Amino acid sequence: MPILNKLFIAGIFLLAVEGGYTGADASPELVKNKQCGMCHRFTPDEADKPAPDLFYAGDKFQKDWLENFLQHPEVIRPAGHTRDPGFLRGQPEFSPPHPALKTKEAKEMTDYLISLKILNDGPPLELGDLSKGARVRVKILFERDYSCIACHQSYNLARQPRGGVSGPSFINAGRRLRPEWVYQWLKNPKQFTDRGRMPLYAFDEETLRKLTQYIMSHQKDDSAQ
Repeated sequence: MPILNKLFIAGIFLLAVEGGYTGADASPELVKNKQCGMCHRFTPDEADKPAPDLFYAGDKFQKDWLENFLQHPEVIRPAGHTRDPGFLRGQPEFSPPHPALKTKEAKEMTDYLISLKILNDGPPLELGDLSKGARVRVKILFERDYSCIACHQSYNLARQPRGGVSGPSFINAGRRLRPEWVYQWLKNPKQFTDRGRMPLYAFDEETLRKLTQYIMSHQKDDSAQ
C-alpha cells in the first residue's frame, strides 16, 4: 500500500491539540484542505511523518519568516527529512519544493502554526551579538569540537554555504528560528522528539549560549563573517 494511503488510514488529519499542548480552538479547514497532515505531525502522539513536526511550530519559528516561507518556499533540508522513508537511500519520497500558499492563506496558516507550542512562555533570551573574536572561537566549537558542520550548512570565511545536508541548513537560521527554541533544542532535543538524529550533548551554560548566538548570527542579509 502506498505510504500516503497508510498515513491517511492512520488518521493523518487528527489535528486536535491535547492536554499540555496549546493551539487554536479548532483545527482550521485550511490545514485539512491543504492536506498538511500528509507530511507533518500536529500532535506528538501521531505516527511518524516524513516532514518536520509542527506541534511546536510556535516555539520554533519566527512569525515573519514563516509567513514569507509559506508564500515563497525555500529548501531548508537539501537531503530531505530524516524520517522520510527514502532518506537513508538518498532518494526521499517527499521532495521539495514545499507547496506555496496565497497571501491570505499564508497569514491564516501562520496564525494557526504560531499558536502551537509546548514550551512555557518565559522572558526573551537576551544574548547580544558575538564579537569578531568570539565568533571565530565559537565557529571552532561548531565545526571542529562538536562537528555540527557534518550535518548542517553554515557559512565559510568567504560567506558561502558549507557543510552537510543531512540536517536542516543554518543559512538564515537567525531569521527563521527563535533563539529560545535553539537554546532549548541544543540543551535537550529529546523534549521535542525522541525520533530525531540530533546528538544529546552535555553542554555547559556558556557553551549553550555561545552556540545559540552563533546559530542566530546566520542571516542572509547580514554581512558579518
